[in-house]
Amino acid sequence: MTDQNGARPEGRTAAAAYRYAEQMTPPAPDRASDVAQETFQHVFEVDPRLMDTHVLQQVFPNWDTLRIMRSRHDHLDWMHAHFARKVVAGSQLLAEISAEGGGSPEETPDG
Repeated sequence: MTDQNGARPEGRTAAAAYRYAEQMTPPAPDRASDVAQETFQHVFEVDPRLMDTHVLQQVFPNWDTLRIMRSRHDHLDWMHAHFARKVVAGSQLLAEISAEGGGSPEETPDG
């Protein structure tokens, strides 16, 4: 497949060879905190070592992880359209708590 100038588009073709290691091995994670890591840009997850005991870990191909990440806004938009009367940003809630003199949520006693 070529463009109007006869050049091939950049990137892999649809008929590119499937390489198991390339698809099933995520990039080395960057530590985001004591309990979280970033595998792909803007894809944060709980450190899998913390979940080995109680949660069976599934192996996802890299393309599926990226597909899920790219569709998260569509999913949220659908959920908001079907179930939310109002969408409120977390930053707005924190600003309201601060304005009421409640301090930070960590300082508020549990009900």
